[in-house]
Amino acid sequence: MAQKPWLQSYDPGVPATLAPYPEITLLDILAETVQQRLQHPALLFKGARMSGAALEQLSTDLAAALVAQGVKKGDRVALLLPNCPQAIIGHFGIWKAGAIAVPMNPLYAESELEHLLNECGAEIAIVLTPFYGKMKSIQSRTPLRRVIATNIKEYLPPILRFLFTLAKEKKEGHRITLQTEDRWLQALLRQYSRSRRPDVAVSPKEPAIFLFSGGTTGVPKGAIGSHQALVMSGMQLHAWFGVVLKDWDDLIMQVMPLFHVYGNAGVMATALVGHNPLVLVPNPRDIKDLIHTIRKVRPAFLPGVPTLFIALLNHPDVRAGKVDFRSMKLCISGAAALLAETKKDFEELTGGRMVEGYGLTESMMAAIVNPVKGTYKVGSIGLPVPDVEVRIADAETGEGSLPPGERGEILLKAPQLMLEYWQRPAATAQVIHEGWLHTGDIGYMDEDGYIFIVERKKDLIKAGGFQVWPREIEEVIATIPAVAEVAAAGVPDPYRGETVKVWIVLKSGQKATEDNILAVCREKLAPYKVPKLIEFRESLPKTMVGKVLRRQLVEEHKQKQAAG
Repeated sequence: MAQKPWLQSYDPGVPATLAPYPEITLLDILAETVQQRLQHPALLFKGARMSGAALEQLSTDLAAALVAQGVKKGDRVALLLPNCPQAIIGHFGIWKAGAIAVPMNPLYAESELEHLLNECGAEIAIVLTPFYGKMKSIQSRTPLRRVIATNIKEYLPPILRFLFTLAKEKKEGHRITLQTEDRWLQALLRQYSRSRRPDVAVSPKEPAIFLFSGGTTGVPKGAIGSHQALVMSGMQLHAWFGVVLKDWDDLIMQVMPLFHVYGNAGVMATALVGHNPLVLVPNPRDIKDLIHTIRKVRPAFLPGVPTLFIALLNHPDVRAGKVDFRSMKLCISGAAALLAETKKDFEELTGGRMVEGYGLTESMMAAIVNPVKGTYKVGSIGLPVPDVEVRIADAETGEGSLPPGERGEILLKAPQLMLEYWQRPAATAQVIHEGWLHTGDIGYMDEDGYIFIVERKKDLIKAGGFQVWPREIEEVIATIPAVAEVAAAGVPDPYRGETVKVWIVLKSGQKATEDNILAVCREKLAPYKVPKLIEFRESLPKTMVGKVLRRQLVEEHKQKQAAG
């Protein structure tokens, strides 16, 4: 107990360990769900329901189609999809074909997607129709040889499908013409309808998922998670939340995107382990639609990020008391710091519990979560979940184990850690030593085992739950001829947690406006990476060796804000 002080703070009923973990995959768990309750709903989407049996057969059909398209064991297959049935079918179909699923952020700019495709080497991509043109424009510079396109309307209820075709399909860029080498997903599923599962062995120890992470360098790398890692993460969180959630019956909102470890190894895996229906939300920024969905399905569990909960609290209908959120037993907030005020207000709104959690792409999600029923400590990210160990090491050397209250680097050890960064052994060795994952986050542990983060990774900007690396933004702005120097950093924002600010020094005699800067950023960067604040300066503060002091710029910004 002295070595694992957090165990004394666990909720009653949460086990200290779940070992030995079963040698299974999420494919096995889906098959078990179907065997026990054939027509039990696996997915809910815009009023339509898909049973586990339907998901099982459709993903088998897709697997047969992928094998026929030349997909072999160990191949990577990219997914450029929002949260929709095709995304879940895609994951399971890829796995049944023996391949590795590579979900990507559809909001990425062409140059960003080009890098990811070259990094993972995917030759086939399953893409939602509005993103088809973007993929085709970069295809010749990547290994991609075929695109499988799918329309969001394919799994909508009949009335919504008709209305979408009539009013939105063409207007919102969903109506496309495929090039000859490409395929429609629905045509492939019809062609291979009622297929048998391909004769490809899928081992729990083999790679299942390829999730991109900046790690500690800012260069996107593919963190590889095994099939068993996804099961382990799901089992750990299922045990943690099982003190309030009911297997089979309670609905879980899939608001977090599947290209993010939170949505994939966290939410989806947890729902599958508990046989809980997933409510798919394709665009969580559409708060009006999200509220409509909550009203209709009455979910028990809403995982999200602080900006989502703040947006819900600030919606006029919610403020006017026109929305009943009392079905929610539990909410979990991650990916950015949760304000105590947000927690308090949302718990009053739902009557349930809101907890904060912490995980990394490299940890394949489950890591540290506040107890659902136990003591809440303001500012803490919680306790290590079963079979996760935490050590606070010397921040400079990464060695030793510091006593309670002393600040150092947070290190994690867990059975579900990533296997590696794809084809980057040196980068892998930098973050995992002797089984310990070096998070790069500075924090401390108290006497009860609660973990507190004092300082985020050195330069990472957490904007609305997304990871933004200053270097990406700086490199884009540095291409503007009038710019001499640029620095980017995250500054406090009451809604997004942090927002992106850039400080720019122009070349002597040159001119540029905010509009000039933003135009280039919007062309080259995903929307959430585009700076929200721009400050032109005569110079940037630097160290003796010429390194820009981002932290000093942030402090100056804070002082100006405090002064009004």
